[in-house]
Formats: sequence, structure tokens, C-alpha cells
Amino acid sequence: MSKIQKRIADSFNAQGLMTTLGARLVLVEDGEVHIELPFSAGLSQQHGYLHAGATTSIVDSACGYAALTKAPPGFEVVTAEFKINLMRPALGERFLAIGRVLNSGKLLTVCRGEVRAFPGSGDAHKVVALMQATIVNVAR
Repeated sequence: MSKIQKRIADSFNAQGLMTTLGARLVLVEDGEVHIELPFSAGLSQQHGYLHAGATTSIVDSACGYAALTKAPPGFEVVTAEFKINLMRPALGERFLAIGRVLNSGKLLTVCRGEVRAFPGSGDAHKVVALMQATIVNVAR
């Protein structure tokens, strides 16, 4: 495990919300992070779909951690703003949030995120949400 993968895994494991949701970190690469979430009735809204709050939480974290892979030494990251498009009902057995860095600067990083819903164990999926986020580098 690389130094940045360990740093992100340690930070992810310290997040109470990700633990509460049952999310897990599945990929950390330079400028890209994947977070998986199994469906749970406890995370659903009144129609049985994954709640938008859970969807937003995992993709915000994926974008933030993708930005952290590009942050200068001695810096952490926080989300300054995001826009999310919920494209269709979030129906599936599991969900994958993918955060990717589009542009990384000295203080700001712009990321794009998507959430994929998988109805079964295969690779077939539908994109249920898209996010654009601005992440700020902050000194530790």
C-alpha cells in the first residue's frame, strides 16, 4: 500500500458517517477514488430507493478523497461546494461512488463524481447521480 493510499484509508476509517452507512473504500489512485455502499433498507427513503442523503454522502467523500490524492504535503481537504444531479431512482443491490479530479490547483481542486447502481452481482449498472465539487486545501 502506498503512502497516499494509507493516508486516505486511515482518514476514511476515521469517518463516523462512512462507518454508519456501511460504506467501504475500494480504490485509491492518483486523482481517483471509489467508495462502495451496499443497499440497506435503513438507508432508504419512503419509496424504497437509496436516500439522496446517502448517495450524496458517498460521492462527496469520493470527490474529497480524490482531491486529497493531489493535495500538497501538510494539507487536508474540505468541500467548499457541490452540485448534484439525481438522475433516476437509486435502485440496486450496491452502489459505487467514483470521484475524479478534473483540475488541481494550489488551493482549489475541482472534481467530478458519479454514483452507479448495480442491480445484481454483474458489471451492468446505471448512473443514478452526477456531482461537480470544489474542494479546498487547508493546512493541517
